[in-house]
Amino acid sequence: MPSGEISRDTIAAIATAAGRGGIGVIRVSGPGVPEISSRIVGTLPTPRQAHFARFRDARGETLDEGLALYFPAPRSYTGEAVLELHGHGGPVVLHTLLRACLDAGARLAEPGEFTRRAFLEGKLDLAQAEAVADLIEASSEQAARAALRSLSGEFSAAIHALASRLVELRALTEAMLDFPEEELDAVHRSDAASRLEAIREGLDEVLVKSREGSLLRSGIHVVLAGRPNVGKSSLLNRLAGAERAIVTPIAGTTRDALREPIQIEGVPLTLVDTAGLRESDDELERLGVERTRRELAQADLVVMVEEAGAAPQPLPGVATQAERIVVYNKLDLSPRFERPQGSLAVSAKTGQGLEELRAAILAAAGWSTAGESVFLARERHLRALENARGHIEVARRELDRWEVFAEELRLAHAALGTITGEFTADDLLGEIFGRFCIGK
Repeated sequence: MPSGEISRDTIAAIATAAGRGGIGVIRVSGPGVPEISSRIVGTLPTPRQAHFARFRDARGETLDEGLALYFPAPRSYTGEAVLELHGHGGPVVLHTLLRACLDAGARLAEPGEFTRRAFLEGKLDLAQAEAVADLIEASSEQAARAALRSLSGEFSAAIHALASRLVELRALTEAMLDFPEEELDAVHRSDAASRLEAIREGLDEVLVKSREGSLLRSGIHVVLAGRPNVGKSSLLNRLAGAERAIVTPIAGTTRDALREPIQIEGVPLTLVDTAGLRESDDELERLGVERTRRELAQADLVVMVEEAGAAPQPLPGVATQAERIVVYNKLDLSPRFERPQGSLAVSAKTGQGLEELRAAILAAAGWSTAGESVFLARERHLRALENARGHIEVARRELDRWEVFAEELRLAHAALGTITGEFTADDLLGEIFGRFCIGK
């Protein structure tokens, strides 16, 4: 049962994006919907049927005309009575109509309050509720599909399946603690080990899908780094498919970090072109190198660019914990160049080797080609899954101590419960739904 008290007042908000549009929607939810509908629409529409009406304020003056839709509880998005007023999408019209709803007894909804009520009423679990925001904010088609899978309950179903296995194993373990006969103990230890291994394998599978899905949600911060004039800017332009960075034969052209959002196989990336790494007395270039170092410290992946066929030169110290790919550029000038093992060779000018580089970037970030089955997980989901995984690992080592084994199973079960909201603190709910847009 989700935590938190269900507020029973009536809320209202503009549900469509800010700005001008052909249609704008006001959403109202709560027990005051029938009264508010009578005041503004003049009647309570037939459930789930579009009703054409003139929308009026408290003085009876017409504000707009459009469609009214009524969804009685519990068959609505929030689980409460819901009224939607579909009018013209001008901001003045919408705010005037919203003010009429507030005058009729509603209060302005807080960010995410409609979806929070849907969660508290049991219409959605917490993972599905978060998927609503992820679907709205999806930056690629792949991300939108993954969010829709989570919204439809695929992610939650996988978590519930793992939790059910844990519950079964916990029940057997608790029975063993109550009846600790030695004959049962040997049988149960073997059975518990095999059951726990199946749970661990299932959890690992969900973790892989969740880690890949997190890339769709948060994207990958990729920094192009190397000495001046090795072709970093040309490489960014080639990967971006447009002339975003200035390219000249003069070494040190790039003085500041240039960011360019791109997608590879639907995965969002931010490519960062940086100033060349070298010691310099030029104040502007020195500041550029300092910014390069800051970008490297924040990178998810660093593409170290060298020049094919050029004599290797030492680079100033590069401080980063990120994964690295070494790429030799300008292969068109050295067609017989033999790349060192573990590196790539490309030509930003001709495009040679670029597909291999794209694939290497995704592989280094942890992406596979099985993107259709990933879960659009958030950082808190990953932490909870890894927490559960840690408790299961401890449990595997404690098969001789049933009390400790049972406690680790309980903690693993609780960690999974935080994902769907079965064991979730109110302050976390406030943080999650506070990031939603108003009207959702």
